[in-house]
Amino acid sequence: MKFSWFHAPVFSLALLGVAAANAQVVEADVCVFGGTSGGIAAAVQTARMGKRAVLVNPTKFLGGLTTGGLGATDIGNKAAIGGLSRDYYHRLAQHYAKDTAWTLETAQDYFAKRRGGQAGASSLGGADATMWTFEPHVAEQVYLQLLDEAKTPVFLDQRLKSVTKAGPHITEITMESGRVFRAKMFVDATYEGDLLAKAGCSFHVGREANAVYGETLNGVRAQTPHHQFTVPVGPYVKPGDASSGLLPFIQPGDGGKPGDGDKATQAYNYRLCFTTDPKNRLPAQKPAAMPQSQWDALLKAANNSLPVTPPPNYDAKEFELLGRYLEALVAAKKSPKLAHFWNPIWMPNHKTDINNNGGFSTDFIGRNYDYPNADYATRERIAKEHEHYIRGFLTFLATDPRVPEDMRKEMQSWGPSKDEFRSTDGWPREMYVREARRLVGEYVMSEKNCRAVETITDSVGLGAYNMDSHNCQRIVKNGKVENEGDVQVPPMKPYPVSYRAIIPKAAECDNLLVPVCLSSSHIAYGSIRMEPVFMVLGQSAATAAAIAIDDKVPVQKVNYEKLRARLVADKQVLDWTGGGGASGSGKFVDPKSLPGIVLDDADAKQTGHWTESFSSVWRVGRGYAHDGNASKGESTAVFTPDIASAGEYEIILFNAPNPNRASNVPVTVSVPGQPAKTVKVDQKSKGEISLGKFQLPAGRAATVTVSNKDTDGYVILDGVQFKPVK
Repeated sequence: MKFSWFHAPVFSLALLGVAAANAQVVEADVCVFGGTSGGIAAAVQTARMGKRAVLVNPTKFLGGLTTGGLGATDIGNKAAIGGLSRDYYHRLAQHYAKDTAWTLETAQDYFAKRRGGQAGASSLGGADATMWTFEPHVAEQVYLQLLDEAKTPVFLDQRLKSVTKAGPHITEITMESGRVFRAKMFVDATYEGDLLAKAGCSFHVGREANAVYGETLNGVRAQTPHHQFTVPVGPYVKPGDASSGLLPFIQPGDGGKPGDGDKATQAYNYRLCFTTDPKNRLPAQKPAAMPQSQWDALLKAANNSLPVTPPPNYDAKEFELLGRYLEALVAAKKSPKLAHFWNPIWMPNHKTDINNNGGFSTDFIGRNYDYPNADYATRERIAKEHEHYIRGFLTFLATDPRVPEDMRKEMQSWGPSKDEFRSTDGWPREMYVREARRLVGEYVMSEKNCRAVETITDSVGLGAYNMDSHNCQRIVKNGKVENEGDVQVPPMKPYPVSYRAIIPKAAECDNLLVPVCLSSSHIAYGSIRMEPVFMVLGQSAATAAAIAIDDKVPVQKVNYEKLRARLVADKQVLDWTGGGGASGSGKFVDPKSLPGIVLDDADAKQTGHWTESFSSVWRVGRGYAHDGNASKGESTAVFTPDIASAGEYEIILFNAPNPNRASNVPVTVSVPGQPAKTVKVDQKSKGEISLGKFQLPAGRAATVTVSNKDTDGYVILDGVQFKPVK
């Protein structure tokens, strides 16, 4: 039975899901398997290319993580994003330009709260305006609008059972439901790479050894300074007694040899859309399986304000490691704060996107290794384990007496947003699968591409984010608990992603494109794996599929010049020429162009753990440094100017503002013969922060010291200016 077109009303997800309900065989030009951001972009672009598309999704929900809680878009340099992807973020801006979008706060209040995180409310109505932070339900509305405009039929809850091929050519794919999809071209846009695997394409899971692709950041890490335990914590059930066994959430073994590959996958979590607004906070409910006495005790400990419904099997003993860590921090006078254990980023209408932060947080480290190759039932079990872990983590923080009282009270003020994820009781409907299978295709993207050591000439989009990996293991090292695997290293600049990285080897499959689980090493994938980039690559994949159909060639034989011409016409950004400006995220100022004496972050004497970055606005020099919002009290940077002439100088701290920055960074100005002055600066909003005016002697006598002691967010080093006062 051939497919008859189904045109669903905008926003009617239920109707989209029953498209051609009686059609057991559905035919199209391009079948996109995976309703992620990349899959939706591929389906919409297919229609724009004049081809028949069908979007088949193994889950009940569309949009992947973009609609699943990841509302604080990670990208690096936003000027690297073009085409349909940029249009998507423009449509979000158009939504939030309307007063009706602001139901729980005003746009002005929201942007004042974010203070410089992006363009203000007044610019949302501009022709080129973009909005990169948004509510999950709004993200879904915009996707459904795009699909409706493209008249793309969508089939939900369709789990892949088998793939039928004629030689290297996929002829049809069959679902567990019995429905069959036939197409000339197929796109695997899942986070897991299920279609590419069943089609017999080569793939990799885990970390490659550094030696495989000539890298330095892959494999087991010798040191992991960020998202780490900042004070020693014993790993054994009975302190000091290895024979008593390991505490929960610690893995056996030594973690492996640095630089070697393994099967470890960077940790997954859920991105939490929570609120502190009582009007929109979803109350916790008693799990049916939880004894009434335990529920009553938890409610009492939480002052009748539990942040979430606890897991049905909640046991505080599972979080003994967290309890000991908190005790150790208090004993070391580290003053632990809730912000050290998670990272809330504000979305519109008093909502958040909350991510992992610190040594013990929402990442369920080491518990996802079986997920990439697992069947659907096993994946559901692993996802539920992750949900229960996070629910237990939050319950512990709100109720356990070892948690400092101010942390408990703050945790008790949070809860899921009542008007989000209604069909899943306020819980994000999709786990954050940061990495699963990765195609080994015609070309493998690697660290060399990110560092501009190796370049390609068949670009289908740009990557721009840090080479980023969350922790992969929690092990015992030198008798203490240690996380292993976190990496945060910026690329040299936005770099091109090869067309050959989104296609399989010719002998394995000739009509499949893979824009999400593309051909990349673990560490390069950490940079590429951003939702806007998945949309970029999804659009490029669909364009190539349409050209392959028209020219009657396999995807490996698509004429790149023809592909490039269409991508450029569709406003894809394929080459980096610098800049950013109002539409991007970069602002470069040459230190030599500024009056007085200017020291860049690289000029400071740094102690502790600082990481170079380019992933936000910077003012001075080629980048900036940050403390990773970790190891509080251990990192300092001392700027020592060489003052040519004694006199009065205004000292200005340069900064890369963002809402996740610390609001209380201690910066100390020391001048011989004068009392030292410590200024607490807020790095969330301003690019230039005056520390005051000082009489400075000639020579290298005065210093400016930036510390991360007791700070409540990321601490930034960008530079210091000593400006003569006329």
